[in-house]
Amino acid sequence: MTLTRATRADALSGRFRPPGDKSISHRALMLGAISIGLTRISGLLESADVLATANALESLGAGIKRDGDDWLVEGCGIGGLKAPVDVLNMGNSGTGARLLMGIIASHPFSTIVSGDASLNERPMGRIIEPLTQMGATFEARDGGRLPLTLKGATSPLPLTYTLPVPSAQVKSAILLAALNTPGETTITEPIPCRDHTERMLAHFGADLHLKADADGRRIILRGERELTGRPVHVPADPSSAAFPLVAALICPGSQITLEGICANPLRTGLFDTLREMGADIAFGPAQEQDGEPVTDITCRASTLKGITVPPERAPAMIDEYPVLAIAAAMAKGTTTMRGLGELRIKESDRLAAMAKGLAACGVDVEELDDGLIIHGKGNIPGGAKVESHLDHRIAMSFLVLGIAAENPVEITGGATIDTSFPGFAKAMNGLGAHITEEKTSP
Repeated sequence: MTLTRATRADALSGRFRPPGDKSISHRALMLGAISIGLTRISGLLESADVLATANALESLGAGIKRDGDDWLVEGCGIGGLKAPVDVLNMGNSGTGARLLMGIIASHPFSTIVSGDASLNERPMGRIIEPLTQMGATFEARDGGRLPLTLKGATSPLPLTYTLPVPSAQVKSAILLAALNTPGETTITEPIPCRDHTERMLAHFGADLHLKADADGRRIILRGERELTGRPVHVPADPSSAAFPLVAALICPGSQITLEGICANPLRTGLFDTLREMGADIAFGPAQEQDGEPVTDITCRASTLKGITVPPERAPAMIDEYPVLAIAAAMAKGTTTMRGLGELRIKESDRLAAMAKGLAACGVDVEELDDGLIIHGKGNIPGGAKVESHLDHRIAMSFLVLGIAAENPVEITGGATIDTSFPGFAKAMNGLGAHITEEKTSP
């Protein structure tokens, strides 16, 4: 077994570009694979999750190869993918699995989709239901779980659908299926969620229109229009940037600059929340990059205070609540987070994992059905061993805690960090952290 340990650090300093955005990396590979011509991707996140998507797309007939620091995708065109000869193993990637099933749902062949132990326990019913309405059929384990067999529609049907919960993965799966479906597919989202798919579809030339009305935002896509391969520059991932950013905020004397961060307004909920807590966070000028705003972010050590986080902000920061919980534990006063039932069906039950880990480190925390209440005291004893539950964000969050706690914090299962942030320990140590690994006997 490998234990990863973080010990108290002095002030963090320096400049750093976090890895490429995971959501955008998945989508760049997928849209390149179903476009006509060549797509060159720079800044692709070369994590286990994204490489699983690349391997699956190769199995479906796309040409994908590394070219220096870039990746090249030779697309098959809309409807041009072929049946794979083996199971598509999506590893730990929920985004990769759900979006890829959207693409396959409008191709008339059968595919078996599976993943690792964590992914195979996550429910897929939210995408199975609308994709079934479009003509696909699924044979899944109880609860709509992987492994499952997906038979794509022979004559896919356009869909008019209102998202029951704000889910970019459900929305994206429907839109990707609609690309190879005749007529217009319309999705209404009462609460806006990540719009990377819409932005990138426009970049590749899809027939896509957005409208706002009293019911929310409507996305209208007319299918059976070819996409054209385009260059894609993947910005740095704000979800990955959250870890060094919070570490700098809670380590006295720190100042770091994070370069090239995706500043999509539907991804900045954590930054807004931290500023409300008193964080010193400054944004540089934003530049448009392939439809996404990109900026540098400078943050300085700050005295944080507890707040009540608006539940409606959850879609703009759903992946950042674990590391926000660390900031809340180091803050003075009580922080309340609600509306987070979605976190119970991520890579782990993140609410339970954070509550248990924080309590082990000496934090006064209450676990709610849909959230956490954290009573911060401005310092944390630490000194605990925390189970990551094969969840990269749980693992990184508690290593951030160890950087500021009075005593070291150890986590098990640190290898899972590579699913989203390869080289995390090296990058953090380059800023002044102390993160080490050691092998232990089983």
